[in-house]
Amino acid sequence: MKNNILFLIAVLVLISCNSVQKKDTFSTSDISIEDYKSFGEKVVSDKIYDTSTITDTYDGLKEGDSIDVSFTGTVNSVCKVKGCWMRVALNNDQETMVKFRDYGFFVPKDIENDTVIVQGKAFVSEMSVEDQKHFASDAGKTEKEIASITKPKRTYSFVAEGVLIKE
Repeated sequence: MKNNILFLIAVLVLISCNSVQKKDTFSTSDISIEDYKSFGEKVVSDKIYDTSTITDTYDGLKEGDSIDVSFTGTVNSVCKVKGCWMRVALNNDQETMVKFRDYGFFVPKDIENDTVIVQGKAFVSEMSVEDQKHFASDAGKTEKEIASITKPKRTYSFVAEGVLIKE
């Protein structure tokens, strides 16, 4: 009898441990493509990372490293000139600068706060003062904000082959 109770407790512990798994990825087969508008190449991935996972991935990269990956996030800002780049939120007030491969496509200029799925190459780089000022100008920042940019900074970058924007 005592052995049966111990066995039952052990089985319950194992079952409860397995049911607490965090799902940090999903695939394009898990989403309804009709809910998204597609830009660039077709996004086809069996691993689409969430914000926490892609942030951890970026933290592990060194300058010069790159990784093919897909992830989902929220658009913080987008180029107001022609939709040629966007900044997507990561964890801890970080974001990644997303550009589009060979400027082969652009995204709408009014997608702030929209959910996107991007597929392409993630990498870490150092952005020059000149480039920071250029992107700040494109984003409609004030002259004072632009003038306050004085140092290069480590940036999380992404070159997208395809983008899905949730409608």
